[in-house]
Amino acid sequence: MKKLALLLLALALLLGGVALYQRRNAPRADVTTLTVFCAAGLKKPVEAIAQQYQREAGVEVRLQYGGSGTLLSQLRVAKQGDLFIAADDGVVADAQKADVIREVLPLAKQKPVIAVRAGNPKGIKSVADLLRDDVKVALANPEAASISRVSKVVLGDTWTKLAARAAVMKPTVTEIAADLALGTVDAAIVWDSIVTQFKGTQAVEVPELSAHSENASATVLTFCAQPAAALRFARYLSAPEEGGELFKANGFTPAGGDQWAETPELILYAGGVNRPAVEGLLKKFADREGASVTTVFNGCGILCATMKTMGDATNPKFPDAYYACDLCFVPPVAHMFPEAVILTETDIGIVVRKGNPRGVKTLADLAQPGLKVGLCNAEQSTLGYMTRGMLKSSGLDASVRKNVVVETPTADLLVNQMRAGALDAAVVYRVNVQAAASEHLDYLTIQHEGAKAVQPFSVRSSSPRYHLGRRLLAFLKTNREQFEKSGFQWRGDEPAIQSKDIVVPDYLKDK
Repeated sequence: MKKLALLLLALALLLGGVALYQRRNAPRADVTTLTVFCAAGLKKPVEAIAQQYQREAGVEVRLQYGGSGTLLSQLRVAKQGDLFIAADDGVVADAQKADVIREVLPLAKQKPVIAVRAGNPKGIKSVADLLRDDVKVALANPEAASISRVSKVVLGDTWTKLAARAAVMKPTVTEIAADLALGTVDAAIVWDSIVTQFKGTQAVEVPELSAHSENASATVLTFCAQPAAALRFARYLSAPEEGGELFKANGFTPAGGDQWAETPELILYAGGVNRPAVEGLLKKFADREGASVTTVFNGCGILCATMKTMGDATNPKFPDAYYACDLCFVPPVAHMFPEAVILTETDIGIVVRKGNPRGVKTLADLAQPGLKVGLCNAEQSTLGYMTRGMLKSSGLDASVRKNVVVETPTADLLVNQMRAGALDAAVVYRVNVQAAASEHLDYLTIQHEGAKAVQPFSVRSSSPRYHLGRRLLAFLKTNREQFEKSGFQWRGDEPAIQSKDIVVPDYLKDK
């Protein structure tokens, strides 16, 4: 009986110990765990940042290291994880082509250099010196490591000669740097940031290599199940006052990111015509980023006037991004938004009651006696400004103006009045009558060079959330179908234009 009691006690202690071990080692329900695949050359700063982030945010970051090429190959097969930190732009481009990653946040700039032992005992001053018989060179495998992938492209035939006589070739840049530090080789081609991490080594910059710079970037994996948490850590990695400080302390040149905020707020000013297409997309973007997007929809004249009233961008409510109804309302704020990316365009036309009972066909017909016409206000909206330009250039402004019974800041208000029967005709964008209004109204095309509005998106160059704004732009560009479904014609694949180069057509200029 005594033996049985002791046996039961021992069993209870054993089971209790197992349960305690399981409790201690099981993932906490309240702690997010991120799996990050990181290029080996970035281990030192990323590890330090991950530890700091875990202390501050309570998020566990599990890091796996390897050559950028090797990691990308693994990710293409495994399709698991949250973030991939790549050492160069080429690997990022390959990952994008393979649909492995989505968002890209640059962390640090790196350039290739020749690393030698302290004091440069072999007197190595050029790439040609690496081909000398008395110099033992270590190289990383270009199939696995970014440094050699980049160097191979930059050096061309010289790389082939170097690879043929390399004393060692290893999978990662840190391994060949370690060989150099140990004295088993005389030189190695590495990133400039690596040299500072290995005592007893120094960098020799040569034009063929050092003129070339690459970004080390944090990227969110396409199959990441917790994008908001992943993007929050990526923003922390890139923030100048957080991850940027630790990159700098470890010999890297930070690429520069947004100011750190756990939940950043992006302020977007958007012309009213864009609302149907983007309102839902903005919510999706905010949810994915773990951020907030405060959007002010209005006529672009009002938006520009509001910005001017604020004086300058020191006002905390000054917009970070501006999505205009047409290019003509970018020049007034070009100094704040120096680059514009055209996303869409839409026609400007005349909307009439179903069946067109008053027989309106052209702009001139808007002057027929007794017609109740609605226009957008030329001072408040892009559409009103462009409509006034078309009427003046056609010699119709005075005659049509006699029939105008209402002027609104946005075209959707005109469509509502048309549906209510308060107007006989109005000048609106085609997209305003694309869906619900089409069964009550008819849309007529205007034959005028100005009967088209082009919608550009710009991010304020001085915004502390500049990169967040650029990611919003990238997100919008991946949703072409939503814009076309809303009635817009897509132009989002065109290159960006400089805002200062936008020319306002003569017919729109006040004379």
